[in-house]
Amino acid sequence: MAGEPERDPGTSTQVQGPRYYLKSATNGRGGLNVYVSNRRSSFCEQQRDGQNSFSFRDFLKSKLFVSILIVGAVFITLICIGLVVMYERDGKVTQTIDVWRDKLTPEQLVWFESGLDELKNALTIQSNTKRAKNVILFVGDGMGPVSTTAGRIFKHGEGGRLSWESFPHMGLLKTYATDKQVPDSSSTATALFGGVKANYNTNGVDSGVPFADCQASLNKSHHVESILHWAQKAGKGTGFVTTTRVTHATPASLYANVADRAWECDATVPQDAKRLGCLDIARQLVEEDPGQKLNVIMGGGRQCLVSGVEGSAADPLDTWSCNSVDGRDLIEKWRNDKIEKEHSHVVLQNNSDLANFDESSEYVLGIFANGHLKYEDERDKGEAGMPSLENMTAAALRVLRRHQNGFFLVVEGGMIDQAHHRGWAKRALTELAMMDDAVAATLKIMARELDETLIIVTADHAHTLSLNGYPEKGSSVFGVAQNSRADNIPYTTLTYATGGPDGFQVDVDGEGKARRRDPTLQDTEGFTYVQQVGILTDENTHGGVDVAVHAMGPMAHLFHCVHENSYVAHVISYAARIGRFRDSSAAGAFFNLLGLS
Repeated sequence: MAGEPERDPGTSTQVQGPRYYLKSATNGRGGLNVYVSNRRSSFCEQQRDGQNSFSFRDFLKSKLFVSILIVGAVFITLICIGLVVMYERDGKVTQTIDVWRDKLTPEQLVWFESGLDELKNALTIQSNTKRAKNVILFVGDGMGPVSTTAGRIFKHGEGGRLSWESFPHMGLLKTYATDKQVPDSSSTATALFGGVKANYNTNGVDSGVPFADCQASLNKSHHVESILHWAQKAGKGTGFVTTTRVTHATPASLYANVADRAWECDATVPQDAKRLGCLDIARQLVEEDPGQKLNVIMGGGRQCLVSGVEGSAADPLDTWSCNSVDGRDLIEKWRNDKIEKEHSHVVLQNNSDLANFDESSEYVLGIFANGHLKYEDERDKGEAGMPSLENMTAAALRVLRRHQNGFFLVVEGGMIDQAHHRGWAKRALTELAMMDDAVAATLKIMARELDETLIIVTADHAHTLSLNGYPEKGSSVFGVAQNSRADNIPYTTLTYATGGPDGFQVDVDGEGKARRRDPTLQDTEGFTYVQQVGILTDENTHGGVDVAVHAMGPMAHLFHCVHENSYVAHVISYAARIGRFRDSSAAGAFFNLLGLS
């Protein structure tokens, strides 16, 4: 075209008017193709062609960039808010302890600070899912929830805690027997130790064995194996400690299978039962498995093991118990069995023996009383006297800790129950305080092994003790709560629903009206003061309420709600991998090799 400058092939020229761009290129045959595009030239092309330059610095200063920043910030903020809302909607909170510093009165601040301390502690709790090498089971006989509360106030004050009340895990146990709403100690012990609920007054047999039915009890398919059997089969050391007779209802369920808990020795077993072949509890302890394989046995009950023992003021015969008459000496038989098998052993009879025995002994039999051990407030603490629950527990632990495969120990505070039956609330709570000492001592002794030791504290059943009225905070739990608004006669903070004649303190006045006696006319702080009762019976009865179970160590978190009392044995079995949860032979050998059994 005339007058138009000539363009080289491969160049582009911007056409004036609408922002279109022309591009040309040779078509390979000497011709020229022209393209129309609305894309700007590249930055390099603009620089080369001398057009207006564009820089990143200019972009950062532009309104567009500022707008992008604002929109992005708003978008991110909305996302964060949404995530927080969703997180809180799911009921989850972060484990932080930042709190609003509100202005509080000193009266409020003390409780907020206390709550914060407990919250901090709770947030640190983690479940221990290791295998339990050792298991220690404490049973407070008759230690129901009211006993525990009253015992806490008695020993530590309203704001204090018993040694096991700081354990991180707990639950409640239902205590009924298969045939009774309110149980006895033998049926509940069978459930705790064997994982199977049983009939009232039976030991170590299931509900297919009626009370006192010797013939049914001889059927071994109805025998309930206890955790003691399971632990021994797993190669663990085993033992039990009690402040009652070693043949009494609670410990008997560990090793005996009888249709009547009263068959503690020969004198109480009916002749027809003897002819059928039913063995008394004492003989099963010494002559049968798992009793004869126990590494530690400590408690009372000499009169059930040996015939013809004589009582004394310091160690009277127990008139409530069996007194052997067949000429037996099961203590000597136990000793001869250990000599024959070439096992190191020792027999202990008093505080001096317990304090000085050879702790490397494989087997220890401590029989410290003809019947039950003395109550803590009356026992002789000298060399010839009887040991405390803490003394026996500490000694048992020193023996059992030597077992490479670990151990299983049961500790029973049995005299809590005995004092409650007599209506002696102060004695009962003093015995509970002694169990508190035994648990505290255990925690110290096992301090380096707590991570591999399952410790459980519970009760077999409750009593009918109640905590009444509106006593002032800080007052003695054994004192007077207030005057009755009906008859203006004082009543004590602690009373029982049922009890014997000494507790049924009601007289008929001159007008023929029944009037309760004034308890302030007696020493309500005395160990043998009998609390008033509402219903007259021969003795204070058990209570049927749920009892607490506290736990720490491997698998302790499995106690978490309301359980059957038989559940305890299954937790122990699972945690220690014994009984039905035992390892296969190969797995067991592997863990033994690693020292993890």
